Amino acid sequence: MSRVGKKPIEVPADVTLNFDGSTVTAKGPKGELSFTFNSEMKFEQEGSTLTVVRPSDSKEHRTIHGTTRAILNNMIQGVSTGFERTLELIGVGYRAQKQGNKLVLNVGYSHPVEITPEEGIEIEVPSNTKVTIKGASKERVGALAANIRDVRPPEPYKGKGIRYEGEYVRRKEGKTGK
Repeated sequence: MSRVGKKPIEVPADVTLNFDGSTVTAKGPKGELSFTFNSEMKFEQEGSTLTVVRPSDSKEHRTIHGTTRAILNNMIQGVSTGFERTLELIGVGYRAQKQGNKLVLNVGYSHPVEITPEEGIEIEVPSNTKVTIKGASKERVGALAANIRDVRPPEPYKGKGIRYEGEYVRRKEGKTGK
């Protein structure tokens, strides 16, 4: 029994939803997102409340019920308020800067690493050791943050690298001399 799938979704007044068969398009102040769901899932809207209804209690329908509701909720939240992910650069000489639309990272390699965000994703550099990624799509914001973190993931001995804000990096003890 899906507990997530049964929860109703509150649709803000500034978000409009368009149902075209199994494709749902959400428009709001932060942008427009669309997703094609399983055609057997049904959506019932009463005023500003939206509910996802599964046709039967079969295993297949139960498995996609909660996922459908979660993706739809993330779409509505993304076009109304947006999503944000912050990364920290820890290490001597590690810095980030923005050149035009690109993010340029100097993280201990012999060359600077350039990252270009896709359309609809915005990168901000509030300080030279913090990078903020903003956008309407939770999936695309998280994927870009993971790609930036993969440039230099945090290492366990000195803790240097790129990490999510608030991420805990378990430290290891180094070699002991005699």
